[in-house]
Amino acid sequence: MKKIYTPDIIILFIILQILLNFIFPVKIINYPWTYFGILLIILGQIPNFWIYFYFRKIKTTTHIDRIPDKLITSGLFKITRNPNYLGMVITLLGVAVLLGSLTAFIFPVVFIILTHFFVIPIEERNLENRFGKRYLNYKNKVRRWI
Repeated sequence: MKKIYTPDIIILFIILQILLNFIFPVKIINYPWTYFGILLIILGQIPNFWIYFYFRKIKTTTHIDRIPDKLITSGLFKITRNPNYLGMVITLLGVAVLLGSLTAFIFPVVFIILTHFFVIPIEERNLENRFGKRYLNYKNKVRRWI
């Protein structure tokens, strides 16, 4: 059985946002303000592309079920311990704004809850096991989200 990773969840949530927008269109944002969603989608993808290419460059993993080789505390990781998940939330918010429908705003909230309580704790446990006090010091200095 294939494991489900957060990028898979993002794609599923975007599809659900679009479907719910057509099934239950509760418009709360109207044209031209919906175009602000495009900017949010682009901004949300920047951390994800940066992390993807940076982690490949330094040869470490972004997979939740693998122990990372390196502790990254520079760049976006100085601001938030999870810039990738923050980027995903911003992307989901961007899609919701672009659609302009109240129902689309459910998914960024659900994503935050699922990630905060089920995904991040696994990653943090792996980082604590691998890097010990170095990670705990970093964890005390930098917030989980923003």
